[in-house]
Amino acid sequence: MSHKLDFLYQHSNHFSVKITIRQLIKLFNRMADLPFDDNNDDGSLAVQDAKPQLQKPPMYQVLLLNDDFTPMDFVVSILQSIFYKDKEEAVRITMNVHTNGIGVCGVYTKDIAETKVQQVLAYSQENQHPLQCTLEEVE
Repeated sequence: MSHKLDFLYQHSNHFSVKITIRQLIKLFNRMADLPFDDNNDDGSLAVQDAKPQLQKPPMYQVLLLNDDFTPMDFVVSILQSIFYKDKEEAVRITMNVHTNGIGVCGVYTKDIAETKVQQVLAYSQENQHPLQCTLEEVE
């Protein structure tokens, strides 16, 4: 049996290196001769604190649009049941929709805003009212 064994090293299928055990031992011995600073080694793992790269999610405002057919009491009830507004705030938003043609019901993340819009549209349709609701990104 020969003491000369060959190793084949492949790196990402780009090239290969054939090395004998004797060459490998010489390489390790040379590496052992290199200076190594062991003075500051306390045996622990060096870890660098990473600051999280968090950003606030984009926010969307849910808007009610005025029409000439949906009763104001119905709009107030939607603001109370879907947007959890108290009676006074619901009436104020309803009057804003009535006088300005549009009113902000609340500001939410996109998923929540989309859900609220769908709830308003479904509830309005169930009750045969043409009330329209949409969302718009807040800048």
